[in-house]
Amino acid sequence: MAAPRENWSSRSGFILAAVGSAIGLGNIWRFPYVAYENGGGAFLIPYLIALVTAGLPLLFLDYIVGQKYRGGAPIAYKRMVKSAESIGWWQVLVCSVVAIYYASVLSWAGNFMIFSLGQQWGDDTEAFFFNTYLQNADNLEFVFVPKLFIGLVVVWALALTILYGGIKKGVEFANRIFIPLLLIMFLGLVFQSLRLPGAVDGLNAFFTPNWGAMTDPKVWLAAYGHIFFSLSIGFGIMLTFASYLKPNANLTASGLVVGLANSSFEILAGIGVFAALGFMAQATGVPISEVVGSGIGLAFIAFPKLISSLGSSGDIVGFLFFGSLVIAGITSIISILEVPIAAFKDKFGWSRNKAVTIIGGTCAVISIALFSTKNAITFVDIIDNFANNIGIVVGALLSIVWITWLNRSVLPELISHVNRISSIKLGKTWVFMLTIVTPISLLVALVLTLKSLLTEGYGDYPMMTQLIFGWGIVVIFALGALLLSALKGKNEEI
Repeated sequence: MAAPRENWSSRSGFILAAVGSAIGLGNIWRFPYVAYENGGGAFLIPYLIALVTAGLPLLFLDYIVGQKYRGGAPIAYKRMVKSAESIGWWQVLVCSVVAIYYASVLSWAGNFMIFSLGQQWGDDTEAFFFNTYLQNADNLEFVFVPKLFIGLVVVWALALTILYGGIKKGVEFANRIFIPLLLIMFLGLVFQSLRLPGAVDGLNAFFTPNWGAMTDPKVWLAAYGHIFFSLSIGFGIMLTFASYLKPNANLTASGLVVGLANSSFEILAGIGVFAALGFMAQATGVPISEVVGSGIGLAFIAFPKLISSLGSSGDIVGFLFFGSLVIAGITSIISILEVPIAAFKDKFGWSRNKAVTIIGGTCAVISIALFSTKNAITFVDIIDNFANNIGIVVGALLSIVWITWLNRSVLPELISHVNRISSIKLGKTWVFMLTIVTPISLLVALVLTLKSLLTEGYGDYPMMTQLIFGWGIVVIFALGALLLSALKGKNEEI
């Protein structure tokens, strides 16, 4: 007989874990840049519309399927629609791959938290990051870098230790500590940033609306794309977390809290980051447009430059910034890894310890082997692009199409379930958003991504590197999903 399914100790534990999953490394550096590039203050309008019309409907779907069918993604989808198990395994494999490279970026943030004490990167932050720290090689060179190895071992040891603790004593306990700590640290960073000369210029750049941008379809696409990325929806995380809820938990109210908490933190991140960039622009005498950067450039090159320009007081700003990245990253990676762990537990009847050891251990070994080398940033960049823009989008799109287009008969049952236990009722509006708005926005994003990748490739990387670490990953998602769904498991009840 299978062991009883784990549960959260309370709804607040679930909400904290869901917020911890949604708030990750990318939220802190990605949202400010996306907003700035797409109309500043005006971007908040398509962003909030995307949240209401696509983000929350898909979030609710994940919650309903997970809680009603009491399983990780593959088993939950199979119990709902027998032919849908492979969609769940696609999402499981996406999460596994994301965890493998996410740990690498998290280890960089941890090292830079230490480097910020004494500003060990010196005058040339770009050279320090690429040459001194990563020892980046232009060509594929699987050469071992000890500093990267040590950081990865620490990250994986911490993540697996938390996961061995289970849902209550591991994931929930960690989030009850880390989420308040993240908020305190980031509020400290915002406070320090707002006190800097030029902070107002940065805030003006961030919030000043460019209303003309709202007529550009790319701005709306950016808003919808960011919402899917931001809320951790459509690739098994929220579905898996909801499967640990008690039968009568209020789903829609929980979803609203998570969505609003995530968006509030992103706006707070924009305030803190752009106040700091405004200071840097004033100090260097260049416009903010030349200071601001996205992703890794903002976090590991631009921000260290900012910290250095603050003198000795920059140490605390750097520690708070990179410390916030570390905490946000830890809460996210344990949620990402819980997806494959739960899936293999459910299908093959493994114990938690066995699932964490085999699945977590395998991911850790691959991660350490690939990202302890001089090609770490190349692998991160390519795998991240294909896993996010194809893997996550396809997984979300398939889950919606399979339910709302091909198996519409299950919708009344899902609506009946959620309305019986939730304070905010779902009906025709939710079905319309889920059936029309959400899949169309996902489909447009996917088509544009595929067109770009097939005609232009990705970046300046050699085509063979893109084929192996980009398209090869997508092939693994597809073949792995079909193979795993074909295997007979120990717990095959529907």
